[in-house]
Amino acid sequence: MSILLIEDDARIAAFIVKGLRASGYAVEHATTGSAGLAQALTGGYELLILDLRLPDLHGFQVVRDVRAASLKLPILILSASGDVSDRVAGLNYGADDYLVKPFAFDELLARVRVRLRPGGAVEPTTFAVAGITLDVRRRLVSTDGREVELTAREFALLEMFMRYPGQVLSRDQILTHVWGHHFDPGTNLVDVFVRRLRKHIGHDAVETVRRVGYRLVEGGGRSRTNG
Repeated sequence: MSILLIEDDARIAAFIVKGLRASGYAVEHATTGSAGLAQALTGGYELLILDLRLPDLHGFQVVRDVRAASLKLPILILSASGDVSDRVAGLNYGADDYLVKPFAFDELLARVRVRLRPGGAVEPTTFAVAGITLDVRRRLVSTDGREVELTAREFALLEMFMRYPGQVLSRDQILTHVWGHHFDPGTNLVDVFVRRLRKHIGHDAVETVRRVGYRLVEGGGRSRTNG
């Protein structure tokens, strides 16, 4: 699915683009309201995410022009302003959702999934891969029938691996998804937490791909159960 992001802050934009691409979405990025509006009006996107305070055109104007073109395009506003008046105005102009900065990537991703959910399909909440089971809703993890306790970061890391078993995930992708954009690019956090995770689920469960990142070994395959 193709997402258009209109955001002039380079750091925030990089954080969002990396995270969404790591989650399997195609993302295009515009840095000005006018350029983003022109792209949106082509009709080639399933979701528009935009900042309000853009250098040339206010986000509200972008929303109004998209709606005036009768595009049935879901719109998610990102803004540093949490004022009720701004949130109400954004929704009245035609936006579908409003998220206040700073935000956790997991919350942004959850809102994206809701807007892109086809035909009311239910987002899976339970994942099973090679003897490991993870229940997102109940925050439970078990391996070979034995329940294990994970910290919030360990759980988020395992959930990312479980959603993309067999897929190589780079350290940058993992950092963006699990820690957000507030991290030192030279940190070894990923390596430390992978070692901790292996102690819970087995050393051979997560494979190191030299100079790239890590992947969860599928083993007997994966099944998903909607909760």
